[in-house]
Amino acid sequence: MLVLDNARIHHAKMVQAFLDGEEGAAFHFIFLPPYSPQLNPIERLWKWLKDEVIANVFHKDQNDIAQSITRFEQYVLQHPDEVLRCIGCAA
Repeated sequence: MLVLDNARIHHAKMVQAFLDGEEGAAFHFIFLPPYSPQLNPIERLWKWLKDEVIANVFHKDQNDIAQSITRFEQYVLQHPDEVLRCIGCAA
């Protein structure tokens, strides 16, 4: 099963050709309603990243931003149960 957020790119001819082809038959696609970011858990993860790494934080340069993002990514990978709870995907 693959959940798609109904972005325009998901309806491009090349994507549709894949979905209609033999490889696409192996998936079950669920398209979220248009303009419904509240239904897409990745949006909550992006917000968390923005709140923790970008908002109200001074970064001395681009490398400092990249390092902060890497630390956030590492935290996400090391604490999957907490992350799923924080983005509303687990009880």
